[in-house]
Amino acid sequence: MADNAVLEVEDSAQDFAQRTPKQIAWKRFRRNKVGVASAWVAIFFIMAAVLAPIIVRLLGLSNTLTYPETLNEYAMPIGKFGGISLDHPLGVEPGTGRDVLSLLLYGSRISYTVAVITSVSTIGLGMLIGVSTGYFRGRVDAIVGRFSDFLLSFPGTFMIIALSLPLVQRVEAMGIAKDNAARIVVLVTFFVFFGWPGFARLIRSQAMSMRERDFVMAAQAMGASSWRIITKELLPNLWPTAIVFLSLSLPGFLSAEAVFSFLGVGVQAPASTFGLVLSDAIGYWRDDPAYLLIPSTMLVTIVLSLNLLGDAIRDALDPKGSR
Repeated sequence: MADNAVLEVEDSAQDFAQRTPKQIAWKRFRRNKVGVASAWVAIFFIMAAVLAPIIVRLLGLSNTLTYPETLNEYAMPIGKFGGISLDHPLGVEPGTGRDVLSLLLYGSRISYTVAVITSVSTIGLGMLIGVSTGYFRGRVDAIVGRFSDFLLSFPGTFMIIALSLPLVQRVEAMGIAKDNAARIVVLVTFFVFFGWPGFARLIRSQAMSMRERDFVMAAQAMGASSWRIITKELLPNLWPTAIVFLSLSLPGFLSAEAVFSFLGVGVQAPASTFGLVLSDAIGYWRDDPAYLLIPSTMLVTIVLSLNLLGDAIRDALDPKGSR
């Protein structure tokens, strides 16, 4: 019995050793049932946001039209649970009669756009600065390090709230964007500006460690240029870290966008995001609790699924993970 167990372990180890790192990571991820389920939930909500115009059109709804026939004389939804019916699967908005499902689908498009652009930009800037300072070091590394220390200690949230309005006006005056587009530009800029130092420091520490490893020193001894060493030796070994950071930063920036829209700093009406819907729902939570619970549950589900997916990806890419 013991010999059979040893043989099975050896066969599994040989099979494991014959796989590429991508195959190993994919196999680990598939074994994580929570991660797979979270991936399907995240894909469902992302596809619903991408296909929002088609879904709304198929249901015969609109995110701009009002449905006054669904409201009573007090401008509250007719029926239980916020007016949920076959015509309006998630009910209608108190006061205006707009369809809640349409508002959330179109609002999630804005939230996902902000989160994706911010995450990708933060990773790109952090990767560039982190690899450069970690590999070359010297005076540039010292200057960038002190500047990142300053940003990390800076009250970014208060600066976004205080400077958002004047910067939006400046962006509009320059003709870069108008209205909510200008607000999105300013919000993304702030997120990236205060978000890159943490990731850059992580990449810098890994680049400094790899710089002293045998494969990099061998490339230097063979006369490889710094550009080739960075692009061919360092970056391929740093992408797993970037992928994990992307999966974990998306829900963070998604929540941040909702918070700032809730506070009146981000996207504003007539557009809709999770933050705007929740901000409006606060005033009706006694008379129509479903209007608050539905978008809250949807936002929590999206953020939780992305967080669990990020954890599963991190575990799958961990070279020291269990077999």
